[in-house]
Amino acid sequence: MREGELHWGRYPWVAQDTRAKSWLVIQRNLGLAPNTIDAYGRALDDFLRFSVRAGIDPATANREHVAAYVRDLLDRPSPRGANVRVIDSGAGLANATLQQRLTAVRLYYDYLVEEGVRDDNPVGRGRYTPARGFGGERGLLPRYHRLPWIPDDEQWLSILEAAKREPLRNRLMLALAYDCALRREELCSLQTGDIDPAYRLLSVRAETTKGRRERVVPYSEPTGELFAEYLRHRRSLSRSPGPIFLSESRRNRSEPVTIWTWSKAVRGLADRSGVEQFTTHTPRHLCLTDLARADWDIHEIATFAGHRSTETTLLYIHLSGRDLAAKLERGMAQIHSWRAKVTVEVLG
Repeated sequence: MREGELHWGRYPWVAQDTRAKSWLVIQRNLGLAPNTIDAYGRALDDFLRFSVRAGIDPATANREHVAAYVRDLLDRPSPRGANVRVIDSGAGLANATLQQRLTAVRLYYDYLVEEGVRDDNPVGRGRYTPARGFGGERGLLPRYHRLPWIPDDEQWLSILEAAKREPLRNRLMLALAYDCALRREELCSLQTGDIDPAYRLLSVRAETTKGRRERVVPYSEPTGELFAEYLRHRRSLSRSPGPIFLSESRRNRSEPVTIWTWSKAVRGLADRSGVEQFTTHTPRHLCLTDLARADWDIHEIATFAGHRSTETTLLYIHLSGRDLAAKLERGMAQIHSWRAKVTVEVLG
């Protein structure tokens, strides 16, 4: 979905409901990212569809009705079928998907309260912890914070081996995704003017980011060589400035690459490398974790990632047990050396 557009065919039930349609238009006008708008639209459409099926008036729905919707979500099979290895929610949909659906519904009811349509919001709030449950008002679902998966060295080499057979464009996209810790939307939205090859710097424009924060990040010399090679190849597709990554298919030749094209390419890498967990977000997670391994300060990593809060950064970076064990060993060795020295000085 392009900036400023709303494809009502994707949200037919929202389009038929005056208040729901108005709410989604407001979210668009507030400048939320297109993917966020699309996620909200699909989530609210799903709730409205359920309401019609269950004979519920969404405007007057109570907590019991919303709980019935949660039950319906929990009973659904996974849309990915046999491709799913583990479901963290214990149901057919991932916990993050369940939370996303409820977030959109909660925000919609906030709007209805603000408009004076109803007095309360039937969707609960709160932060879940195993010991205390939800602080404040109890939410309808527990929220699980799982560590993002990252490949080990052997798995990453398998992914790179599989990428050798990819077109030059995809190899460059993978290299930039890792070097610059780019989200899928940021990568596919890159323009020719966003890269400064003289200083090997890449500008991530605010309008393409999740948090609407511009940042400038470096990339490696090998990636710079790939970029120069790809620019020469790109001239055979288009000599005009604009999106860097262009389609080479006969149907969409010279059109900008979409996030779905990149997702399909990454899915192919995962299949051929045998690393099924590999996704478009994996290079970003791996880059930020590698920066932590290199002893970057948490604030430096947050700036590199474009995070407003270091709390968000802490959710993204994680060190393996092996990394932590190595740090402990180094730390204990230093402590032991210092203690032995002091002991000798005092007792000697």
